[in-house]
Amino acid sequence: MKAAIVREFGHPPYYGDFAEPTPLPGETVVSVTATAVSPLVRGRASGAHYSADSTLPLVPGVDGVGRTPEGRRVYFGFPRPPFGSMAERVAVSADRLMPLPDSLGDATAAAAANPGMSCWVPLTILAPVRPGESVLVNGATGAAGRMAVQVAKHLGARKVIATGRDEAKLRTLPELGADVVLSLGQSAESLREAVRKEARECEVGVVLDYLWGPPAETILSALGGPGAPRGAARIRYVHIGSLAGNTISLAGAPLRSSGVEILGSGLGSSTDKDLVTGIGQFLEACASARFRIAIDVHPLSEVEQVWTRTTGEKRLVFRVP
Repeated sequence: MKAAIVREFGHPPYYGDFAEPTPLPGETVVSVTATAVSPLVRGRASGAHYSADSTLPLVPGVDGVGRTPEGRRVYFGFPRPPFGSMAERVAVSADRLMPLPDSLGDATAAAAANPGMSCWVPLTILAPVRPGESVLVNGATGAAGRMAVQVAKHLGARKVIATGRDEAKLRTLPELGADVVLSLGQSAESLREAVRKEARECEVGVVLDYLWGPPAETILSALGGPGAPRGAARIRYVHIGSLAGNTISLAGAPLRSSGVEILGSGLGSSTDKDLVTGIGQFLEACASARFRIAIDVHPLSEVEQVWTRTTGEKRLVFRVP
């Protein structure tokens, strides 16, 4: 079968022939129609992500949309390595298949599932948003952050506060549901005071952080320490991505003087069952609420040429075959 193939970490996948997957008991062979590239997919394909499989060659891709042998249209997640989703066919455990709403197109579903999972699971399972609480999305101008703004508003957040560095993209976030936008281009002190003001006035209950690094240090210091709200309810700070840095410097005082709890959301922080259930719920909501996601669609045969393309808030999607 044809597939995108990683033969060496650090190089784009190439389009070629790969062995057919042979299903194990309990697995179904799915004919893939669309699959998307996310930071998780790139990280695993480069060998850099903590969940990466070190056995080469491999087919990248963690999820997608396709058809079962009976013709059912499904979303699938976590195919068995080395058979990733960027191939004509994958072998997937039957309990990792979810039916798709008819109104949700293949490419849109493939593009939306990963960013949707990144915010839906934290806001419904790990750190459910409570009535009257607001949500702060740190790094809201990329595909995942823009989806998080929409999901937080859909789930009833009192306010959605969004941060980002790209001023032009920040200005588009209110139309997705952001009530307040804060530029990461301002000084750390100005950002700290702005976050403190919102935390005091609108009860920030959950922070979804796609950036980590220096922006996380500033936000955490704003939620604790001098001038921060006292006696606040628990603030669940969910670390999702590390686009601004892999580490932070964290003083103890902000934690001792606040209700901040730091959580991680990624492969391993939730069960596969919770992830698949959450994605199913998200896809139903995506169809009914018509969440918006920009996509850049290419045939899988162009994988090597477009793999390194910077798409900004657009999600790169491959059409298969």
